[in-house]
Amino acid sequence: MIAAKQLAFLVAAVAIVLPLDAQSPPPPIIDMHLHALEANAQGPPPMGMCPGEIAGFPAMEPGRPWPDTFMERFKKPPCARPIWSPTTARELMDRTFAVMKRRNVYGVTSGSLTDQWKQASPERIIPSLAFELGATDAMSPEAVRDALKSGRYRAFGEVANQYQGFDPSDPAFDPYIALAEELDTPISIHVGTGPPGAPYLGFPKYRARLHSPLTIEEALMKHPKLRVSLMHAGWPMLDDLLAVMWTHPQVYVDVGIISYVLPRSGFHDYLRRIVEAGFGKRVMFGSDQMVWPEALETAIQSIEQAAFLTPGQKRDIFYNNAARFLRLTEAEIASHAGR
Repeated sequence: MIAAKQLAFLVAAVAIVLPLDAQSPPPPIIDMHLHALEANAQGPPPMGMCPGEIAGFPAMEPGRPWPDTFMERFKKPPCARPIWSPTTARELMDRTFAVMKRRNVYGVTSGSLTDQWKQASPERIIPSLAFELGATDAMSPEAVRDALKSGRYRAFGEVANQYQGFDPSDPAFDPYIALAEELDTPISIHVGTGPPGAPYLGFPKYRARLHSPLTIEEALMKHPKLRVSLMHAGWPMLDDLLAVMWTHPQVYVDVGIISYVLPRSGFHDYLRRIVEAGFGKRVMFGSDQMVWPEALETAIQSIEQAAFLTPGQKRDIFYNNAARFLRLTEAEIASHAGR
């Protein structure tokens, strides 16, 4: 008979040598806002990020172009331990996948390299069709219909019309909204923060007023069956967001980039107000991870460390709300949980 101490040693030894895939995965997370991009998508790499540490950007200096000040922040990040972006697309993908595997993340993914990422990790990448009304390469409604009906994409978004000066209720966007409703395809629309000083960084039609979630109301009234998520939770227009979520119960939000670019206290204040107003069942996790893979880890921690959230509320934000919004099957949910 094996002595108790010997048995305990054997159990510990087996746990050490078992491969990671043989162990139970952590509870799954759905990232509703992930990007598959080239390494230079946000500027010449490497780019340094100070997640959750620095409030805002420096003031614009008289006589100095804003892009110079903006880029200097990323080349000389003012923090002790910045996150540096990879210098190649392959490293960007591999480092992102490493975080996704460790944290059991499944990403609704858009961007120029989505097909490549899907091929490399078909079980973790949920392809979504990126779109920007007014862009030179914007797809026609017919092309979007064909793409969504092909089965290649599970969702429609990121829809980044705000960068071209269009709000979600603009008549020019109505054919696309109508398609999403007709095909019952979930759509995620950028309503909220862009880069500081966006109109001076190559987006001259970007306007602060388009941060308001109120801009989607007419589209919702015309297309009431729309499954829609507002990215970045409409930051910083909190009162507008709460009014829209109260008035239109079909509206969900993802927390997006505010989960790691705002100081942690500022993000928690914003999220707390949404949850305490009673809308915790319609808040979804989203990282807006672009070229900083470890920012995904920081975004996850921003929810985990929210002391005002119960364990059940955290699970809803991390997974349950998105599973409902995406209408995942029981088989998909079981697979994500490792059952």
